[in-house]
Amino acid sequence: MPRIGLDLPTLIQAAAELADAQGLEAVTLASVAQKLRIRSPSLYNHVNGLPDLRRHLALKGLDLLTAELNGAAQGQTGDAAVYALANAYLAFARKHPGLYEAIQRAPDGGDELLAAKSGELVGRIVGALSAYGLKGDAALHAVRVFRSMLHGFVSLERQGGFGLPLGLDATFQMMIEIFLTGIRKL
Repeated sequence: MPRIGLDLPTLIQAAAELADAQGLEAVTLASVAQKLRIRSPSLYNHVNGLPDLRRHLALKGLDLLTAELNGAAQGQTGDAAVYALANAYLAFARKHPGLYEAIQRAPDGGDELLAAKSGELVGRIVGALSAYGLKGDAALHAVRVFRSMLHGFVSLERQGGFGLPLGLDATFQMMIEIFLTGIRKL
């Protein structure tokens, strides 16, 4: 019998808070149960084990990131849209490091919901890059470059890889400008 007051959204929220505070690897059924002050077997009333819990975290992360990107770039086109998306992406990764980590794996081929959510996110970025005349495979390659660039910055920042006494935000803005210069030449 599920505990009164415990539902899937409450469980996912607790797991997300744990992931953001301690990292995705800290999210186990035991750690989430402890956070919720319940026994681990009770979680099986809501999720089908740790892989399912992590899938739910990825879905939550994709929903939040897509909403952030949509809000940031609403009404923007061209360079302004790309800057808005990049800045929103970085802000999300800083605010939700555990959820950010949860969305990094490509969805399994059989998970239609996760694939659809991932596709929605990619579609948002493709839409912003369409101002540069990119279509089809070229647009998808540009999304990969954009994501790789942003992820590299986020990863280096999280791991303390920037040791020089320079403002990280200035470096980030310069990186986006260099990306845009390259995209304009395509």
